[in-house]
Amino acid sequence: MQSKVLIVDDDKDIRNLLSVYLENEGMQTIQSENAIEALELLEKKDFDLIILDVMMPMMDGIQACMKIRQERNMPIIMLSAKSEDMDKIQGLASGADDYLSKPFNPLELIARVKSQLRRYRKYNQDTDSNRELIEIGDLKINTETRQVWVREKDVRLTPKEFAILELLARNKGIVMSIEKIYEAVWQEDFYKSDSTVMVHITKIRDKLEEDPKRPIYVKTVWGVGYKI
Repeated sequence: MQSKVLIVDDDKDIRNLLSVYLENEGMQTIQSENAIEALELLEKKDFDLIILDVMMPMMDGIQACMKIRQERNMPIIMLSAKSEDMDKIQGLASGADDYLSKPFNPLELIARVKSQLRRYRKYNQDTDSNRELIEIGDLKINTETRQVWVREKDVRLTPKEFAILELLARNKGIVMSIEKIYEAVWQEDFYKSDSTVMVHITKIRDKLEEDPKRPIYVKTVWGVGYKI
């Protein structure tokens, strides 16, 4: 299947150069000149990988990467004119999978793109073939029998608690908003004043966590939502 790559850079020459190299490798490319336009494209289309420049007007690549990671887990390769170690650390900490300093060899970038796509496809295949059992540290979830164990102990969850935990576990590392959790689990529109999700998260933590005030599994991302 043809891979679809989103190239986000305010430099038209770089976008065009990358498109030529990627398309010569049989990939499909779509270009965006800024991060705001890229986020809009992500709402409309699915991509297998994103190449994201750091230094852009309106919204930089770090901010864009963090927003993308709230909902999506496809590989992100960052490009930057900065080559300092701290800049690379910041880029990777924001959720990027790889980081390449400008100027770069296009052939090296292509090799990294292929490597990230291979890992992403293998991860998805492993996930699809093992969807009945989810293991995260000492937490095990059997989605077929709807059983949960933590630290080898059986945990009894209500159907709604289990549905929330399964949703978060299947989207490990991705922040899910309260609205998305509610609408996915309850299958109805969310009302901003509704504290239902928060109450259920508290109950899940009481059952899973050794110290619910310092959760290991279900983390709060303030102002955004929850994630595992």
